[in-house]
Amino acid sequence: MPAVELKTQLIRLVEEIQEEDLLETLVRFLSQRNTPAGVLWDDLSESQKQEVLDAYEESEKEENLVEKTRLFRHLK
Repeated sequence: MPAVELKTQLIRLVEEIQEEDLLETLVRFLSQRNTPAGVLWDDLSESQKQEVLDAYEESEKEENLVEKTRLFRHLK
């Protein structure tokens, strides 16, 4: 999908968000897009790093995956 269409989709999604905490999280996330690789990882505690690694490992198992429509319904 071309970048213009992706940006349009992203803008539409953001415009629908009403929760300020989610919007603040998105702003922080997008503001860090130019952060050098590894900097965010280095800021995590050992337990946070382990949580990320565990979540990644769980995501590799087919039975743990959830359809995006089901996830988005849950988040609304």
